[in-house]
Amino acid sequence: MSWVVLLLSGVLEAVWAAALSASHGFRRWKPTALFVGALVLSMAGLAWAMIDLPTGTAYAVWVGIGATLTAVWAVVTGRERAGTARILLLSLLIVSVVGLKAVS
Repeated sequence: MSWVVLLLSGVLEAVWAAALSASHGFRRWKPTALFVGALVLSMAGLAWAMIDLPTGTAYAVWVGIGATLTAVWAVVTGRERAGTARILLLSLLIVSVVGLKAVS
């Protein structure tokens, strides 16, 4: 169950990162509210997952999921380009996260 919570918390990390960008420095209330809600839930999920999982592994997986999904979101929305190097490095990040799960 800890891995499921960690996965969802990583997804929420990407949500709060995108909402933070959309808030334009906390000047727009809807993205700001989404940022605060997703941040609290993401941190709570990470903390809960760390009860059963090693801190280093949990944090690395949480950051890896969040960073990958945030970068994918930027490409999907057209804010960043999907170059060969970006796709290769994001794939490496995904493989690393799966590898951490496999060795845990």
